[in-house]
Amino acid sequence: MHEDSGTVQDDRRLKLRADCGECFGLCCVALPFARSADFAIDKDAGKPCPNLKTDSRCGIHTQLRDKGFTGCTVYDCFGAGQKVSQVTFGGKDWRSGPRDRARQMFDVFPVVRQLHELLWYLNEALTLPAAGPVHADVRRALDKTERLTRQTPEELGELDVGAHRQDVNVLLLRTSELVRAGAGRGKKGRPKDRRGADLMGARLKGADLRGANLRGAYLIAADLTGADLRGADLIGADLRDTDLTDADLTGAFFLTQPQLNAARGSVGTRLPESVTRPGHWSAQG
Repeated sequence: MHEDSGTVQDDRRLKLRADCGECFGLCCVALPFARSADFAIDKDAGKPCPNLKTDSRCGIHTQLRDKGFTGCTVYDCFGAGQKVSQVTFGGKDWRSGPRDRARQMFDVFPVVRQLHELLWYLNEALTLPAAGPVHADVRRALDKTERLTRQTPEELGELDVGAHRQDVNVLLLRTSELVRAGAGRGKKGRPKDRRGADLMGARLKGADLRGANLRGAYLIAADLTGADLRGADLIGADLRDTDLTDADLTGAFFLTQPQLNAARGSVGTRLPESVTRPGHWSAQG
């Protein structure tokens, strides 16, 4: 008998949350960013951010938004940073070893990050009762993905992570169909399909989006004030500056903390238990 909700899945998902104290600041070094609304400066991949201190902490962590580094506040490695730092490379800092090892660590980090994101979705799928028919396949995919994260740096460097993502996505799509089937019905008697839709700046105040397929939808700066998103699939949806004030996301699934951190909301926004209310929302009433 499998215990796919409660303590087991909660413990698994805790391991998929970033623990910066166990990481060597990999996201601040390995990843590039360009001067924009999200970042105040340009930075090349493999070059340490000037705000990264020698103890791998951010020197402006409490001022990131004020200093023009909003992009940092909405990024999450899903625990890949500590996995690469402490497991893949056995606690050896990129600063102290040969340059080749540092480059290898920076190359491996985004691969493991993708695998950890898949682990997050697969773990969530196991908590959704409606997805019961595919839970056995989901468990197998989860075990395989976890094994992949524990490969050697050389093996991870050669991994076709895109192909693995496609295999997992088949299961996630089936999960979505099963869950949304009972989540809500639109005017035409079926959940709305807005997969990949361009809804940037859309006026969807109070919209009935129960059980909607919003996978990969562009909702940048959309007005979803008071919208009903119960049971909606939000995997990959772009929620940058989306207004979720007083929206109901109860039961919405495949929603990640980075997506939510990029949005705007209020104390009246109802959220699924898998995410927490962003601290910057408090100033918005």
